[in-house]
Amino acid sequence: MSGPIRTAVAGGAMFATAGAGTALVNTLTLPRLAPGPTVLEPVVVVVPARDEATRIGDIVTDLRRQRGVPRLQVMIVDDASSDGTATVARRAADDDPRITVMRTTEPPLPGWTGKAAACARGFDSATRDGRGHPVPPDGIVVFVDADVRLEPDAIAAAVALLRDSDAALVSPWPYQVAGSLAEHLIQPLLFWSWFTVLPVAVAHRTLHPSTAVACGQFLVLDARAYTEIGGHASVASSPTEDLELARTLRRAGHRTVVGAAGPYASCRMYIGAHRLTGGYTRWLWSAFGSAGGAAAVASVYTAGYLLPAVAVLAGRGRTRRWGLLGVGAAFTSRILARSAERGGRPRPGDVAAALTQPAAITGFVGLTLRSLWLRRAGRAEWKDRILP
Repeated sequence: MSGPIRTAVAGGAMFATAGAGTALVNTLTLPRLAPGPTVLEPVVVVVPARDEATRIGDIVTDLRRQRGVPRLQVMIVDDASSDGTATVARRAADDDPRITVMRTTEPPLPGWTGKAAACARGFDSATRDGRGHPVPPDGIVVFVDADVRLEPDAIAAAVALLRDSDAALVSPWPYQVAGSLAEHLIQPLLFWSWFTVLPVAVAHRTLHPSTAVACGQFLVLDARAYTEIGGHASVASSPTEDLELARTLRRAGHRTVVGAAGPYASCRMYIGAHRLTGGYTRWLWSAFGSAGGAAAVASVYTAGYLLPAVAVLAGRGRTRRWGLLGVGAAFTSRILARSAERGGRPRPGDVAAALTQPAAITGFVGLTLRSLWLRRAGRAEWKDRILP
């Protein structure tokens, strides 16, 4: 192969190698959930849910089983579901006085996403007195998606990490469960994508918004800091409201922290290729700060994780050797990321999935480009709602 091609392959291989090095450092320094003391503060958990009848019962049951949070209050917000989500949630709550199931049939206000509106409604209802008057927030507010599964000590452990970190927000990253082939290809990239580029030990010491990481499946916040920035109203229109909450808190001078929640929390985010495609294309265009940022990331991933693989198959001599280095580094970073996410040693399935990295990156780049196109065409939507 010609000199320019060899140079491009070498550059991609070095990028992948740097990613593996970052993953190794993060493996040693990433905060993890651990058993915490009894939480004496009030803890409000808000679960936004739209058409989640098949999964809402499990998260309600998990929340009822939480230990070490005697002042727990749970708000299940049925966001105009058409499948009986509220009915299933009430049945699972079984008259537990800590759990309130509220249903709204009103669409979100103009400029609001459905999830942001549901989260805001749940928190607002939880912070009113018996006469319906707002009361000053105190303690902790937790946002959990309906598709998350929590072990009995998950909330207490997450609150302990929040307070021990002296942060306003902790994002305990759930282990991403995969079922279908599409999920096995794409879902591990959710954690891997930042784990290989952002040294968290450095990111946690800065307030720069660009280094914030958050996963909206499970967010734990100081209630006063959350209220100070305006709550979800401050991120009402964002399809990545989790990241925007973290960035907004940092702009206001508050620390945010990301940690690994496995084995305390897990999530099967999207079931099947159709749901996965719809889910990712609604928000990928905004995940990297701008459309230009998303396009740049897609380009860099192509150079770092596709070009070396092509060089292994079609290159010769030094070009192939550079390709082997890049492919090996990509495999290493995938294994390290998946192990850190789960909170245990790699499994045979992790090894098999890591070998699909070129195909996974191809799928990711395709989803990113589709997301950019849908946004530009004004057709980005989720659960039958056009995004603002």
